[in-house]
Amino acid sequence: MIVGIDLGTTNCAVAFAHPDGSGRIEDFAVPQLVQAGEVAARATLPSFLYLPGAHELPAGAAALPWAAERTFLVGELARAQGALVPGRLVASAKSWLCHPGVDRSAAILPWDAPPDVPKLAPVEVSARFLQHLREAWDAAHPEAPLGAQDIVLTVPASFDEVARELTVEAARRAGLERLTLLEEPQAAFYAWIHQHAAAWRTLLEGTTQVLVCDVGGGTTDFTLISVVERAGEIALERTAVGDHLLLGGDNMDLAIARRVEKRLEARAGKLDARQFQQLTHACRLAKERLLDRDGPAELA
Repeated sequence: MIVGIDLGTTNCAVAFAHPDGSGRIEDFAVPQLVQAGEVAARATLPSFLYLPGAHELPAGAAALPWAAERTFLVGELARAQGALVPGRLVASAKSWLCHPGVDRSAAILPWDAPPDVPKLAPVEVSARFLQHLREAWDAAHPEAPLGAQDIVLTVPASFDEVARELTVEAARRAGLERLTLLEEPQAAFYAWIHQHAAAWRTLLEGTTQVLVCDVGGGTTDFTLISVVERAGEIALERTAVGDHLLLGGDNMDLAIARRVEKRLEARAGKLDARQFQQLTHACRLAKERLLDRDGPAELA
């Protein structure tokens, strides 16, 4: 099979071309811990890794069906637990993976963590997300292990060569060798073409350039694609990409939280760091509910 993996700043997603030859694309709901000791499948795997203290969680709380001795958390439960104890949470590892001002192979995360918290390199955190995806896939598809499939892994168009190489290294650490990197805005444009398979050429008639704007969880990517004609056929060429912008859903969550924080401070005084982290987590949940296709018009 051809399996696509979006290793996102805030969420990872997996989809695959159905092996029946129909061209049908199917999403893979990712099993993960949603509460201590409870595993459930979710549409995405939140890109959060939590490093529990020695006696913080009940025995076996981090165990997975395929990894009974697991000692760290990945996904939904990691995100929730990190809202309570932010000093043990690794978030936005992908942004650190492309940060030119740090040693991206050094153990630096969680950033500003207490001395007793073990630290990991951004590439290792990314590898653990991909490891979870591989193990979850293998548990659901024992006849077709992920390491034996053709993997298309997306990266921001603005990633430098070091970040791309580290992404490949993370994939290999996770046991994924049959790998092709694809820039995220191009992936989005290919998805648009797939959705308009019978009409995309007609829709692009008279168009000379297409600007793809990819606003993600932690980064915003811009790619310019030229539409040219060759031998009477439309051809597409990626001609330019924008600079790397650390701007995305994380920033929206913080902006909402800062606005709500002012209202709370007027009533109850200044929030401490832990309270603000919890507020940001609540604002993210509210944002996602409001933006859901069937979400409410407002939340109190």
